Amino acid sequence: MRITKQTLVRRWTATTVLAAIVLAILAWSDLRLKSLSGYGTADLQGFSTAAEYKRAFMAWPSLYAVRAGFNWGVDYLLMPLYAAAFFYSGILAREGFAPRPGRLRRILTMLAAVPIAGALLDAVENALQFSFMLSGLTDSLARIALTISNAKWVAIYVGMALWLGALLARQQERHQQRLSRANRAIETGP
Repeated sequence: MRITKQTLVRRWTATTVLAAIVLAILAWSDLRLKSLSGYGTADLQGFSTAAEYKRAFMAWPSLYAVRAGFNWGVDYLLMPLYAAAFFYSGILAREGFAPRPGRLRRILTMLAAVPIAGALLDAVENALQFSFMLSGLTDSLARIALTISNAKWVAIYVGMALWLGALLARQQERHQQRLSRANRAIETGP
Protein backbone atom coordinates (compact mmCIF):
# COMPACT_ATOMS: atom_id res chain seq x y z
CA MET A 1 0.00 0.00 0.00
CA ARG A 2 1.33 3.41 -0.94
CA ILE A 3 0.49 6.66 0.79
CA THR A 4 1.12 10.21 -0.30
CA LYS A 5 3.80 12.35 1.25
CA GLN A 6 1.13 14.65 2.69
CA THR A 7 -0.61 11.72 4.38
CA LEU A 8 2.71 10.49 5.75
CA VAL A 9 3.53 13.92 7.17
CA ARG A 10 0.04 14.21 8.71
CA ARG A 11 0.36 10.79 10.34
CA TRP A 12 3.85 11.63 11.59
CA THR A 13 2.65 14.90 13.06
CA ALA A 14 -0.46 13.37 14.64
CA THR A 15 1.36 10.44 16.23
CA THR A 16 4.17 12.69 17.44
CA VAL A 17 1.75 15.12 19.09
CA LEU A 18 -0.36 12.33 20.62
CA ALA A 19 2.76 10.54 21.89
CA ALA A 20 4.01 13.78 23.47
CA ILE A 21 0.65 14.31 25.21
CA VAL A 22 0.48 10.75 26.54
CA LEU A 23 4.15 10.95 27.59
CA ALA A 24 3.43 14.15 29.52
CA ILE A 25 0.50 12.46 31.31
CA LEU A 26 2.66 9.44 32.12
CA ALA A 27 5.55 11.59 33.34
CA TRP A 28 3.25 13.64 35.58
CA SER A 29 1.61 10.52 37.01
CA ASP A 30 4.94 8.81 37.60
CA LEU A 31 6.46 11.88 39.25
CA ARG A 32 3.39 12.03 41.50
CA LEU A 33 3.83 8.36 42.43
CA LYS A 34 7.51 8.94 43.13
CA SER A 35 6.80 11.97 45.32
CA LEU A 36 4.25 9.99 47.34
CA SER A 37 6.20 6.76 47.77
CA GLY A 38 9.83 7.42 46.84
CA TYR A 39 9.63 5.16 43.77
CA GLY A 40 8.07 5.62 40.35
CA THR A 41 7.50 3.01 37.70
CA ALA A 42 10.31 4.56 35.65
CA ASP A 43 12.70 3.76 38.51
CA LEU A 44 12.07 0.05 38.00
CA GLN A 45 13.77 0.19 34.62
CA GLY A 46 17.17 0.51 36.28
CA PHE A 47 16.74 -2.25 38.86
CA SER A 48 18.93 -5.32 38.51
CA THR A 49 18.14 -7.26 41.69
CA ALA A 50 15.05 -8.72 43.30
CA ALA A 51 15.80 -6.76 46.48
CA GLU A 52 15.50 -3.43 44.65
CA TYR A 53 12.12 -4.41 43.25
CA LYS A 54 10.95 -5.62 46.65
CA ARG A 55 11.88 -2.30 48.28
CA ALA A 56 9.88 -0.42 45.68
CA PHE A 57 6.88 -2.73 46.00
CA MET A 58 6.96 -2.46 49.79
CA ALA A 59 6.81 1.33 49.45
CA TRP A 60 3.66 0.96 47.36
CA PRO A 61 0.69 0.13 49.56
CA SER A 62 -2.43 -0.85 47.63
CA LEU A 63 -3.31 2.73 46.64
CA TYR A 64 0.15 3.36 45.21
CA ALA A 65 0.15 -0.04 43.52
CA VAL A 66 -3.03 1.04 41.72
CA ARG A 67 -1.20 4.20 40.61
CA ALA A 68 1.67 2.06 39.35
CA GLY A 69 -0.80 -0.11 37.44
CA PHE A 70 -2.32 3.04 35.93
CA ASN A 71 1.16 4.12 34.82
CA TRP A 72 1.78 0.78 33.17
CA GLY A 73 -1.59 1.07 31.41
CA VAL A 74 -0.79 4.56 30.13
CA ASP A 75 2.60 3.27 28.99
CA TYR A 76 0.81 0.59 26.94
CA LEU A 77 -1.13 3.42 25.30
CA LEU A 78 2.12 5.28 24.62
CA MET A 79 3.91 2.34 23.01
CA PRO A 80 2.05 2.20 19.67
CA LEU A 81 2.09 5.98 19.46
CA TYR A 82 5.84 6.37 19.81
CA ALA A 83 6.46 3.31 17.63
CA ALA A 84 4.33 4.81 14.86
CA ALA A 85 5.82 8.30 15.25
CA PHE A 86 9.37 6.94 15.08
CA PHE A 87 8.50 4.59 12.20
CA TYR A 88 7.04 7.47 10.18
CA SER A 89 10.13 9.48 11.13
CA GLY A 90 12.30 6.78 9.61
CA ILE A 91 10.32 6.80 6.39
CA LEU A 92 10.45 10.60 6.16
CA ALA A 93 14.20 10.59 6.85
CA ARG A 94 14.67 7.89 4.24
CA GLU A 95 12.71 9.83 1.63
CA GLY A 96 14.56 13.04 2.49
CA PHE A 97 18.11 11.72 2.54
CA ALA A 98 17.98 8.61 0.34
CA PRO A 99 15.29 9.08 -2.33
CA ARG A 100 16.96 6.62 -4.71
CA PRO A 101 17.70 2.92 -4.16
CA GLY A 102 20.99 2.24 -2.44
CA ARG A 103 22.66 1.19 0.76
CA LEU A 104 21.62 4.25 2.80
CA ARG A 105 17.98 3.76 1.78
CA ARG A 106 18.08 0.10 2.86
CA ILE A 107 19.71 1.03 6.17
CA LEU A 108 17.12 3.73 6.91
CA THR A 109 14.31 1.34 5.99
CA MET A 110 15.63 -1.24 8.45
CA LEU A 111 16.19 1.38 11.14
CA ALA A 112 12.56 2.50 10.79
CA ALA A 113 11.52 -0.91 12.17
CA VAL A 114 13.76 -0.66 15.25
CA PRO A 115 11.32 1.50 17.28
CA ILE A 116 8.57 -1.04 16.63
CA ALA A 117 10.79 -3.70 18.18
CA GLY A 118 11.47 -1.27 21.04
CA ALA A 119 7.75 -0.89 21.72
CA LEU A 120 7.39 -4.68 21.81
CA LEU A 121 10.29 -4.88 24.26
CA ASP A 122 8.63 -2.14 26.33
CA ALA A 123 5.46 -4.24 26.48
CA VAL A 124 7.42 -7.28 27.65
CA GLU A 125 9.27 -5.17 30.22
CA ASN A 126 6.01 -3.79 31.66
CA ALA A 127 4.44 -7.24 31.77
CA LEU A 128 7.46 -8.60 33.63
CA GLN A 129 7.44 -5.75 36.14
CA PHE A 130 3.73 -6.16 36.76
CA SER A 131 4.18 -9.89 37.25
CA PHE A 132 7.03 -9.17 39.68
CA MET A 133 4.65 -7.06 41.74
CA LEU A 134 2.02 -9.81 41.82
CA SER A 135 4.30 -12.78 42.38
CA GLY A 136 7.81 -13.55 43.43
CA LEU A 137 10.91 -12.81 41.45
CA THR A 138 14.56 -13.73 41.40
CA ASP A 139 17.73 -11.85 40.67
CA SER A 140 18.01 -13.59 37.30
CA LEU A 141 14.50 -12.41 36.33
CA ALA A 142 15.41 -8.89 37.46
CA ARG A 143 18.50 -8.98 35.26
CA ILE A 144 16.41 -10.19 32.31
CA ALA A 145 14.06 -7.25 32.84
CA LEU A 146 17.04 -4.87 32.97
CA THR A 147 18.44 -6.32 29.74
CA ILE A 148 15.07 -5.89 28.03
CA SER A 149 14.85 -2.34 29.36
CA ASN A 150 18.31 -1.48 28.04
CA ALA A 151 17.47 -2.90 24.60
CA LYS A 152 14.23 -0.90 24.60
CA TRP A 153 16.15 2.30 25.35
CA VAL A 154 18.55 1.63 22.47
CA ALA A 155 15.53 1.30 20.17
CA ILE A 156 14.04 4.54 21.54
CA TYR A 157 17.35 6.37 20.96
CA VAL A 158 17.34 5.10 17.38
CA GLY A 159 13.78 6.37 17.07
CA MET A 160 14.75 9.79 18.41
CA ALA A 161 17.60 9.98 15.91
CA LEU A 162 15.15 9.09 13.13
CA TRP A 163 12.75 11.76 14.41
CA LEU A 164 15.52 14.36 14.25
CA GLY A 165 16.39 13.11 10.78
CA ALA A 166 12.76 13.52 9.71
CA LEU A 167 12.72 17.02 11.14
CA LEU A 168 15.87 17.90 9.19
CA ALA A 169 14.48 16.33 6.03
CA ARG A 170 11.26 18.36 6.38
CA GLN A 171 13.29 21.54 6.95
CA GLN A 172 15.42 20.80 3.90
CA GLU A 173 12.28 20.17 1.81
CA ARG A 174 10.72 23.48 2.92
CA HIS A 175 13.96 25.30 2.09
CA GLN A 176 14.00 23.75 -1.40
CA GLN A 177 10.36 24.77 -1.93
CA ARG A 178 11.13 28.38 -0.92
CA LEU A 179 14.10 28.47 -3.31
CA SER A 180 12.09 27.11 -6.21
CA ARG A 181 9.29 29.65 -5.54
CA ALA A 182 11.85 32.45 -5.43
CA ASN A 183 13.42 31.23 -8.69
CA ARG A 184 10.02 31.07 -10.37
CA ALA A 185 9.25 34.61 -9.19
CA ILE A 186 12.57 35.84 -10.60
CA GLU A 187 11.96 34.07 -13.95
CA THR A 188 8.45 35.47 -14.38
CA GLY A 189 9.52 38.96 -13.36
CA PRO A 190 7.38 41.75 -11.87
